[in-house]
Amino acid sequence: METQFFTAADGARLAYRDEGEGLAVLCLAGLTRSMDDFDYLAPALAGCRMIRMDYRGRGQSDRTGAATYTVPQEGADALALLDHLGIARAGVIGTSRGGLIAMYLAAVAKDRLLGVCLNDVGPALRREGLEAIVDYVGRRPAAKTLAEVAERLPRTLAGFGEVPAGRWEEEAARLYRQGADEVELTYDPALREAFLAAFKNPDATAWPLFDAMQGLPVALVHGAGSDLLGDETVAEMQRRRPDMIYGRVPGRGHIPWLDEAESVAVIDEWIGKIARG
Repeated sequence: METQFFTAADGARLAYRDEGEGLAVLCLAGLTRSMDDFDYLAPALAGCRMIRMDYRGRGQSDRTGAATYTVPQEGADALALLDHLGIARAGVIGTSRGGLIAMYLAAVAKDRLLGVCLNDVGPALRREGLEAIVDYVGRRPAAKTLAEVAERLPRTLAGFGEVPAGRWEEEAARLYRQGADEVELTYDPALREAFLAAFKNPDATAWPLFDAMQGLPVALVHGAGSDLLGDETVAEMQRRRPDMIYGRVPGRGHIPWLDEAESVAVIDEWIGKIARG
């Protein structure tokens, strides 16, 4: 599918893809990631209209500076994309940062959402996982080639067991690009400044945003080895939303790739629930 572009209110040129027909599903990626992450998920959404985007400062979208790399701005950009496409309401699958954006949208624009599926994220995040992000965000890896990155990933990503053949090589190519003499980031290094500003209070929670999803079909995919989403937070999410569709994915940390059988089962059930109204 060819990448297209639209222009946000401030003039930023943002990349997106729009493919398929049927129920509109907006896929929002993680903090440093791009829409390519959802290639793994695409077969499971074959009966839907799958929409994905690169946030500003990531992938093929314009770099607009640290002050603009915030959940509210990224949420506004997501709504602008739906407006650009003439879509009144969509289901949202949010991976990590994308899930935070989805919860934010439930608080400020609930009428635009059909439902929310969270991928390994919740309203309270473990300090261990946040500190791991601080360690790498905005920094080039020590590895000089993508092959070296792929070789190191199984040791640096916590909680992952058996993975499909060639997956670490695919992940390395999604996380970084090969430069002439070193591995380069696929996003604006200024994202580090933005993340550190948001990390000033690592114990802050977003339960009001989670509660804002009341009345919407909600699902959660949870990596069994996640260092970001703890079991205690999942238990509280289930207490507040006993109707929440839940799947625990063995052999996955942060984040499941959404092509695992457990992930696909959750997403299928969630889409069915939205489709039934």
